[in-house]
Amino acid sequence: MSPPHVTYFAPPPSPAELPSRLASPFDPSPPHPLARRAAEDLQSQLRRGDIATEGLDAPGGGKMFGVLVVATEDGRVGYLRAFSGMLNGRWHVEGFAPPLFDSAERDTFWPEGQAALRELESRHADPREPARAEVEHLRAERSRQLWRQLTDSYVLPNARGEQQSLTSLFEPEAPPGGAGDCAAPKLFAWAYAHHLRPLALAEFWWGAPPLTGERIEGGYYPACQRKCGRVLPYMLEGLDVEPAPPGPEPIEEPRLVFEDDWLLVVDKPPGLPSAPSRHARQRDSVLARFQQRSTELSVVFALDAEASGLLLLARDAETLAALRRQFARREADLRHVAWLEGSISGDHGVIELPLRTDTDEQFRHLIDPAHGKRAVTEWQVTERTDTRTRVTLIPRTRLAHQLRAHAAHPHGLNAAIVGDALYGHDGPRLQLHAETLTFTHPRTGKRLTFESRPPF
Repeated sequence: MSPPHVTYFAPPPSPAELPSRLASPFDPSPPHPLARRAAEDLQSQLRRGDIATEGLDAPGGGKMFGVLVVATEDGRVGYLRAFSGMLNGRWHVEGFAPPLFDSAERDTFWPEGQAALRELESRHADPREPARAEVEHLRAERSRQLWRQLTDSYVLPNARGEQQSLTSLFEPEAPPGGAGDCAAPKLFAWAYAHHLRPLALAEFWWGAPPLTGERIEGGYYPACQRKCGRVLPYMLEGLDVEPAPPGPEPIEEPRLVFEDDWLLVVDKPPGLPSAPSRHARQRDSVLARFQQRSTELSVVFALDAEASGLLLLARDAETLAALRRQFARREADLRHVAWLEGSISGDHGVIELPLRTDTDEQFRHLIDPAHGKRAVTEWQVTERTDTRTRVTLIPRTRLAHQLRAHAAHPHGLNAAIVGDALYGHDGPRLQLHAETLTFTHPRTGKRLTFESRPPF
C-alpha cells in the first residue's frame, strides 16, 4: 500500500539526480534541484487554484509552505507537502502533512482554557475590579498552565525512533509560540511515521508578503532558529545531514552601571531577555541574573531580547510604580539609537500606529487601527549614508516591538531596523540600542542621566 500524501515524480528521477546527503534546514543556500522541482509543482497548484487558500492574498496574509523529497522502502521517489500553522482556518487539509498534536485531545482543554483566559482578561481590564493584582496573577498562572498543557500534547519523533514532547525538548524554558507548527517539523514527522527516507527539503513563502515586506512570494527561506532551532536538530538525529551553519556567538554578561538601595541601572547585551517570559519563569534573563540582589526586583520597562542598552530595575513595588509614573507623564525618557535600512522622508516626526499581537505569530506585532493598543514614537534623523539612516527613537508608550514595528511599517518610517529578522532582514545583530536614560530618583529627588555608547 502506498504511503499517504506522497506525490511521486513523473518521470522519476535517476539515481544520479538524488542528493547524497540531506542539506541542513538552516542553510540559506538554494534548495536541491529535486526539492525545487517539488516546490515548483506545489506552487503551480497554488497558482492555478487547485488548493483553496483563503486569505493568503490579503495584506500580510501569506504563509510558509514546505516540501520534503522522500524515498519509499521500495525505492520510489516523491515528495510530501505541508504548511506552517493553519490553512483556511484548519489544521488538517487533505494532501498535506498533519500537525504534531492530536486534535481530539487538544479539543478537550484548549477552547475551555481560552474562554477562561478571556474572562480573566475582561475582569482585569475593568477599572471597577477590586482585586486587579490578584486577577493578573490568576491570568498569568492560568496562561502558563494552559501553555504547558498545549506543548505537552506535541509529540516530536526523530529518525532513531525516539520521541519527546515539545515541553521536554525546551525545558526548563517554555517553547516559543509557533514551535512545532512550521512546515518542516510536520514533514519529517509524517515521513518517519510512514517509513519514508528524507532526501531534500525546501520551504517557501506563498501569498501576500508580510506587512513589513521581508518575504516575497515564491522565495525560499531557511528554517528559523527561534522556533525550529531546537526542534529540527532533535528530529534529524539518526539522519546523515550536512552540518548546520555556525550558530550565534555566546551572550555577553550584563554590566552593572548604577546601584543603590532602591534601583539598578544595567547595560544589557543583545540576545539576553530583560525578564523571563510568562511561560518560562526560569528562563535566563537580566532579571534572573540580578535576582539575588532583591527578591522583589522588577524591570521598569523591558527591552527586546535582540536589542541592547540601558535597562532600569526597581528593588520594590513603590519605586517601580513611581518610575513608571514618570515615564507615563513624560517626566523620564529612554532614548534609543538605530540604523535603518534605506532612506526615510523628513528629519523628525511622531509615529502613532496602534499595535496588537499577531495571533498566528505570537512574537510579531501588527499595526491594527481597529483592535490595537495606542503606540506613540518620536523620531529624529541624526545621520544619513547612501544606503542607511541613523535615527534617535523615543517611545512615548511602551509596547513590545513598538520601535521595530513603527520603523518597518509603510505608514511609519518604512525602513526596518538593520538586522531585524522579524520585521526586515536578518543580520549579525539588531542595530537597536538604548543609549540615554533620564529620570528623577523617586527617593532622593535627584535628576539622573546615564549613557551607554552604541556598539554599532
